Amino acid sequence: MRIAVIGSTHAGTAAVTNMARLYPEADITVYERNDNVSFLSCGLALYVGGVVEEAESLFYSSPEELRSMGITLKLQHDVTNVDTAAKTIEAVNLVTGEDVYDRYDKLVIATGSRPIIPPVEGVDADHVLLAKNYAQANTIIERSAEASHITVVGAGYIGVELVEAFHQSGKQVTLIDGVDRILNKYLDPLFTDMVEEDFRERGVDLRLAETVRRIEPDRVVTTGGEIETDLVIMCVGFQPNTDLMKGKIDMLDNGAVKVNDYMQTSDPDIFAAGDCCAVRYNPTGEHAYIPLATNAVRMGTLVAQNMQGPVIPQTGTQGTSGLHLFDLNMASTGLTDTTAAMKEMQVESVTIEERHRPSFMPTSEVVTLRITFDPVSRRLLGGQLISRADVTQAVNTLSTAVQNNMTVEELAYTDFFFQPHFNQPWNFLNKAGLAAAARRVPQSQ
Repeated sequence: MRIAVIGSTHAGTAAVTNMARLYPEADITVYERNDNVSFLSCGLALYVGGVVEEAESLFYSSPEELRSMGITLKLQHDVTNVDTAAKTIEAVNLVTGEDVYDRYDKLVIATGSRPIIPPVEGVDADHVLLAKNYAQANTIIERSAEASHITVVGAGYIGVELVEAFHQSGKQVTLIDGVDRILNKYLDPLFTDMVEEDFRERGVDLRLAETVRRIEPDRVVTTGGEIETDLVIMCVGFQPNTDLMKGKIDMLDNGAVKVNDYMQTSDPDIFAAGDCCAVRYNPTGEHAYIPLATNAVRMGTLVAQNMQGPVIPQTGTQGTSGLHLFDLNMASTGLTDTTAAMKEMQVESVTIEERHRPSFMPTSEVVTLRITFDPVSRRLLGGQLISRADVTQAVNTLSTAVQNNMTVEELAYTDFFFQPHFNQPWNFLNKAGLAAAARRVPQSQ
């Protein structure tokens, strides 16, 4: 069996390492544009901020390791065409310019995502940088060392993490976003208000509900004014890197590849995984584009498991994610009030504030927790929390509850341990479930 894999970050690396183990007789070839494999891009801000000192620790595999497993690795090769009828691949060696031709029995698309670059005057200037891969991370480190003021455009996860990294490096930082609050895709205003207040108290200049009109050599001009700056980092978002396969396999309107429960595309001999893919979003049951490393690694592993036939179905995703910013820990899973409203879904939510452990302990921090549920079926649809204590693993518990269609009543009485070092006799997840259960409308007799 000849297997060709295009791309080798999270999903591609997970796929090939598992395929090499499961199918030792297979001929596996990987095509990768970059000169490295398996860069952990979600650690980019930690690398830029100096928390991670050794760049090598952000790679969870290496070309040497993959080759030692019998995998043929073609680094700095750009695939230019896939003929799905003939099952052939055309690529170009980016170093020599040589054209390369190959054939496959099974193909894995793991081309990931690429940064969205807004059509703004000056966006291609030398002092405007992107934040996605290893080379870009090194460029940011090199260029930011000489900058006193840095402007970050985009208040998603990478954007706010870079704000923290630059601030802790002693830089003046401005954060711009066209939406009126940060992290709006992950948390409701109650939670983002806390983060924004913390940012402002630390001197971070927030320019929310402003869009960039143009970028000049020494300033950024927005709909709200001008910002003198030395360096601009664009973190507007990501889009599926799937132009290569357009018209050849089924996709969502944004280009995300559709896959079935066994990671097959509409062409049964082509599999896909990672940030190039749509995945089933369990709170709604629909396909959605949720580019997360956790989704990518799971999907890549499932590609290998199902390469020769359906064995293990994917379980879908809740889009579960967590974040640490300065002294605050936050996490979310599934629907928020904001995302439910965007999808025109009728939901109900309860919010509680509880100490994470008894007040007689030396320290005890407030936990703000919100759970979202279906008012009719009572099924949990999402949850989010924030605290100075790191209790974010509770959101993994909520993710499991959403994935398994638990009701708020079941959450209320789930068996959680109690130990004063860690929690209260009634766990705050129980208390959220109890608060939601109290809203049940009594059935008429």
